[in-house]
Amino acid sequence: MAIKFLVVDDSLTMRRIVTNALKSIGYDTVIEAGDGKEAFTKLQAEGADFLISDWNMPEMNGLELVKLVRSAGAHMEMPILMVTTRGNKADVLEAMQARVNNYIIKPFTPQALKEKIDQILKVVPVEKA
Repeated sequence: MAIKFLVVDDSLTMRRIVTNALKSIGYDTVIEAGDGKEAFTKLQAEGADFLISDWNMPEMNGLELVKLVRSAGAHMEMPILMVTTRGNKADVLEAMQARVNNYIIKPFTPQALKEKIDQILKVVPVEKA
C-alpha cells in the first residue's frame, strides 16, 4: 500500500512544488491543505500516513499543527517533515522540541526532499491510514 502524504502550505504554488517533487520520487498519493486548521480537519476525515507542513500560515501555523497532531489521537506518532524558510537555530530547535521528525529549508530539490523522507522512514515506521 502506498504512503499517503498530507501536504500543508498556504501557498498553492508551494503545495504544487512539494506534490510534484513527491510524485517525481515515486509517491503518488497526496492530499493538500492550505493551513493547519484545514489540515487537521482533513487528517481526521481522510487520514494520512506522513505530514509535510510549512511553518508560516494563517489560521493555524505549522508549529501549532504539529503540537496538535502530537497531543492526542490516532496520528500522534505520524512522521512529520517541516518545510519552511525559517532556518535559524532557534526555530529549528523549537520545531524539534515540538517533535517534528525532520526539517527542510526552502528552496529545496526533489532529491533533498527524498533524502529527508528516507531518513524519517528509517526511524519511524509508517502505519498505513
